[in-house]
Amino acid sequence: MTGTATVDREVLAERTAAELEHFIASNPRSKELFERSRHTLVGGVPMPWMMRWAGGFPVFAEKASGARITDVDGHTYVDLCLGDTGSMPGHGPAPVVKAVAEQAAKGITTMLPTENAAWVGEEMVRRFALDRWMFTLTATDANRAALRICRNLTGRRKVLVYSYSYHGSVDEAFAVAGPDGRTVSREGNVGPAVDPSETTVAIEFNDLDSLERVLATEEIACVLAEPAMTNMGIVLPDEGYHDALRALTRAHGTLLIIDETHTFSAGPGGCTAEWGLEPDLFTIGKAIGSGIPAGALGMTLDVTERMLADPDADYEDTGGVGGTLAGNALSMAAIRATLSEVLTTEAFEHTIPLAARFCDGIREVVAEFDLPWNVTQLGSRAEYRFENEPARNGTQAHDASDPELERYLHLHALNRGVLITPFHNMALMSPVTSEADVDRHTTVFREAVSDLKGNPS
Repeated sequence: MTGTATVDREVLAERTAAELEHFIASNPRSKELFERSRHTLVGGVPMPWMMRWAGGFPVFAEKASGARITDVDGHTYVDLCLGDTGSMPGHGPAPVVKAVAEQAAKGITTMLPTENAAWVGEEMVRRFALDRWMFTLTATDANRAALRICRNLTGRRKVLVYSYSYHGSVDEAFAVAGPDGRTVSREGNVGPAVDPSETTVAIEFNDLDSLERVLATEEIACVLAEPAMTNMGIVLPDEGYHDALRALTRAHGTLLIIDETHTFSAGPGGCTAEWGLEPDLFTIGKAIGSGIPAGALGMTLDVTERMLADPDADYEDTGGVGGTLAGNALSMAAIRATLSEVLTTEAFEHTIPLAARFCDGIREVVAEFDLPWNVTQLGSRAEYRFENEPARNGTQAHDASDPELERYLHLHALNRGVLITPFHNMALMSPVTSEADVDRHTTVFREAVSDLKGNPS
């Protein structure tokens, strides 16, 4: 049973209409800027995904600091979206602002390494236990490079991904397992260069039988996996799943890439350190630079040596790995400041209990109103979903989505000064998020549910 069955759709439509009317009336300057931007920007926004905010147009930000955003209409929000992970350290942490300003004055990009690069490489090895590193501008870039390297090393052309996984805008990842188990293009995929089934095999997360069957064909170059899925809510691995994944990939000569772009929330070394994972390659982005574009690709020494031993592979120019701005001086300064002074062990000791507090608040409201909803935590990240129990794979989570209900809950929160990610129901804690911030969300969430159940607050 999904939790949406308990919602009166007429009441939901009425409440949403009232919230939308309030939102439009309260944000005249943002609406004006949106209408102006529609003449020059696609969809009236810098990137199309910004159209997905619940009010029909986004609020336009004037400034962001710590765990707060202030918009052009003067409203200040408790920000639990945090750039959907890019600002996990909080907005504009002082050490990063200082480091970036100092580096910008000395040079932004030079095609030369800096001392910061040496420090960052050592810190990445310490945290994530991969032996060698290269840097990109995004985790998408890191994933693309990782896939190329894996195909080159194995001589195999196909990649295994999980249905509804998150790996940025990597072409190979926009594939899902259809009802008959065959790999198909994910709904809404824009202009794929080839049918994704030509490059990819998609299976369900936590399905060991499918994993073993596909890897046994020995046509899979690599598995590209989040430690826990994050694109359709948080889907945690079954006990023993990662041990089996690692054993099977090794047995069949398949390389394993772990993408911690979102799951870095698990702790200072992400799930890789917390759960003792042993990937061949590792990708991460967004949060490591506090919002300054940065990504990283880590590899074991064995992968690195095999990679560099190929005389025909051009990693310096035409091989499709890296870019002119990758590893630039500004990004490296931001990463060093973020990892050394902001996203420290002490920071996670603050943020992880806050996510637990967030989950407790959701559970209290769900129990009070007898709703069949659940909430899941991954370190400093948490998300509620409209099912009795947490989903075990991406398709199950996808099928339990309710865009209308999500829009109402998001819009209700936005109108009361609380921001969560527009794509689903994720909340993220920063080192400067407070217990009061979390409790504010709980209060607003309870009001929204109470109104929906016919008990106006």
